[in-house]
Amino acid sequence: MRLLNEKGFNEMTRFLCRKCRYTSSIDKYFWKCPKCGHPLDLVYDIEWTPKGRGVLRYTSLLPIKPLKTLGEGNTPTVGEEFNSVKIYFKLEYLNPSGSFKDRGTVIALSYARQLGYNRVLEDTSGNTGVSIALYAVAYGLKATIVMPSYAPEGKKKLIRLFNGEIIETPTRSDAAKKVIEILKEKPSYFYVAHTWSPFYVEGYKTIAYELYEDDIYVDAVIAPIGSGGLFIGLYRGFKDLMELGLIKDIPLMVGVQGVSVAPVYSAVTGKSVSGDSSLADGVMVANPPRLNEIVSIIRENGCITVVDNVDIVEALKWLLSKGYIVEPTSAIALAGLWKLLNSKECSIGGKVLIPLTGSGLKMFNEIYNAILIRS
Repeated sequence: MRLLNEKGFNEMTRFLCRKCRYTSSIDKYFWKCPKCGHPLDLVYDIEWTPKGRGVLRYTSLLPIKPLKTLGEGNTPTVGEEFNSVKIYFKLEYLNPSGSFKDRGTVIALSYARQLGYNRVLEDTSGNTGVSIALYAVAYGLKATIVMPSYAPEGKKKLIRLFNGEIIETPTRSDAAKKVIEILKEKPSYFYVAHTWSPFYVEGYKTIAYELYEDDIYVDAVIAPIGSGGLFIGLYRGFKDLMELGLIKDIPLMVGVQGVSVAPVYSAVTGKSVSGDSSLADGVMVANPPRLNEIVSIIRENGCITVVDNVDIVEALKWLLSKGYIVEPTSAIALAGLWKLLNSKECSIGGKVLIPLTGSGLKMFNEIYNAILIRS
């Protein structure tokens, strides 16, 4: 039986670097391996004893018990038919801050609070910043969010409403550099580092658990890939279910990137792409820290494709016509499905899971203008 200590941590949980094999307890925080600089994972025992609702329901399968829930998780799954394919949309945009990021943030900030941190720091293109600011105010923490100046104004305003401090930079890459400068000056800040964080990957596994409990079995999962945390988390969630003897196979894992920034596509296929997919700003991550793991999953049991702004707008319009108020980054997974159905890159059919990752209400003006201009 799993035991939780006074901080709500699974007593067997440890950090592990799979590259150099460094390991340590989680009583001291590292946002990357202190020995070789690679991403860390969390290793611990799991049990299938779900109890309660939402992400908190899966405490027996998580590294720590979330400190306080705001109702994250337990999102609806809605079925649609398209060209003989049964699509299951997981409505992740109905999480408290309007994105799937809340599943990771609730664990990461619970961890920060339990370790005694008072300030959290993060670099983001938007959704993670909103999520962290929301949970920070709920947990009595102060959040500093570094983000590009071109990030959607609606997301900036929400961060400020949650008392978050915003530092703007020219680009997303500049934000990543700036946050390291701040951390050197303010080592007492908890750097969330969601693109590196194993806590986010663990939180995203709960999507697969919920699908299983809804008695939905899919042949393929199609997800947007930026830093790749969602993609990896979904894969690991299904892998947990298989190792627990609850399902027989892991679905085909299909990744979708935008042509503007497509490091995973290039790594898998050896091809370079060009074009504009800037509407999907949430996946414009040039150097995903877990690139090797993403590539390994795809080569083992998956495929990847890329889409551009034209594809994204068409998918976004279709989703809106069906009543799904999502942002462009959410639409790239559906755009990817459409592209693959008309190509020989990957054989997809049967039942497909697509997580709709972020709410369009946070960038309504941008969506409205994009559709009007391109219609």
